[in-house]
Amino acid sequence: MINIEIKGNENESNANLLRRFSKRVRSSGLIKKVRSLRYRARDESSFTRKKQALRSLKRRGEIEKLIKMGKLPDNRSKDKQNGDA
Repeated sequence: MINIEIKGNENESNANLLRRFSKRVRSSGLIKKVRSLRYRARDESSFTRKKQALRSLKRRGEIEKLIKMGKLPDNRSKDKQNGDA
């Protein structure tokens, strides 16, 4: 973490000291970094990715079955229909 320290000058008002401190914090990029970490999305676990892959494979199989039975229109490209893919 970055430590920011400001020392007050003689006859400097508290408002001016606070303004200098805020400016230093802004220029350091500390606030931006903390906010990006605050809302960072967690990486998916390998188990979750595996479950999602299995779910999509199952759904793809169901769609293929419905297309073969004629219950869904065949919207695939001609290359995939001919097996050239």
